[in-house]
Amino acid sequence: MKQITALLLIALAALVFLNQQVVAKEAARIAVGDQAPDFSLPDQNGSMLSLKDFAGKKCVVLYFYPKDNVGVCKKEACLFRDQYRAFTDEGAEVIGVSNDTVQSHKKFVTQRKLPFILLSDQHGKVRKLYGVPRSAGGLLPGRVTFVIDRHGTVRLTFNSLLNADEHVDEALKVLKEIGQTPSVSG
Repeated sequence: MKQITALLLIALAALVFLNQQVVAKEAARIAVGDQAPDFSLPDQNGSMLSLKDFAGKKCVVLYFYPKDNVGVCKKEACLFRDQYRAFTDEGAEVIGVSNDTVQSHKKFVTQRKLPFILLSDQHGKVRKLYGVPRSAGGLLPGRVTFVIDRHGTVRLTFNSLLNADEHVDEALKVLKEIGQTPSVSG
């Protein structure tokens, strides 16, 4: 019985690894140059937030992740937290989206001292709208980051289940390239 369990775990790990390589090459349905679809979802406080709330004001780093407070998801959130000032300096807002509940998000934000918004997409409608693929053989929701400029145009889609660092690095790189900083009114 122990041998069967060990073999199943090895097979699952191999499937995750192989699928990671395939998923990383798949593009999300939304591509660079597309207009980002608008949506409305509840944030960690239960308030409704729409993408259009940021139109003309800020760029948005919209990142989809599988689950609150576990493994790579926790690392990714903390990396976005630790670089949050760099994102705001570039005129962007960071927004995380998962299928977790508002209550789960509130707990995650509090535990990890996250300064950004988490949205609850419990039924996966926005995930589907953006074409975020499932990974690990369809077992896990995927991890994809989009950078959306002030005009609602997608400037980056980055898909990697295991490389949390690259999500943050690639998003910052694109924001610096497009050079969108907050306008100052006199």
